[in-house]
Amino acid sequence: MSVSTCPSEPRAAGALDALDRAIVLATQSGLPLVPDPWGAVGRSLGLDGDEVRSRMARMQEAGIIRRVAAVPNHYRLGYLANGMTVWNVDDAEVLRLGCEVARLPGVSHCYRRPRHLPDWPYNLFVMLHGRTRAEVERQAERLRERLGDACRDHRILYSSRILKKTGLRLAGRVDRQGGQR
Repeated sequence: MSVSTCPSEPRAAGALDALDRAIVLATQSGLPLVPDPWGAVGRSLGLDGDEVRSRMARMQEAGIIRRVAAVPNHYRLGYLANGMTVWNVDDAEVLRLGCEVARLPGVSHCYRRPRHLPDWPYNLFVMLHGRTRAEVERQAERLRERLGDACRDHRILYSSRILKKTGLRLAGRVDRQGGQR
């Protein structure tokens, strides 16, 4: 189980209504690459684009959706050295320091994870991207300096292949009236 180092507290628990679920199903594989993606999603569901956008904003504010963002292929952008850095950080400092680290350039993911002693003492995982291993190692050194005395040890685990990256997916399909099939 992973826990974000900077969790956003959901303001309203609550289940998705049928239209919210239909919007999530219609967008979970990505927004259409058209000038008005919200309108395109809305038309497929019999909704106005503004309704789709406002419902997405409400779900994000409630913590149901974490974010809407582009997911670039960093390999195609020239970032070939990708290292998951793992850090053994003092538990009393890991939340504060993790939030600082998560905002640094070059950091795409930053999570607090449980230790598995005695074999795995690392509790902070930070994904760094660079064009070369030397660039990633310089970033890791800056991270080490930022963590200071709270950091006891770290390692860099370099990617050896590209894995399929997807978030949580809801099961089902949506018909044009927003109903689930």
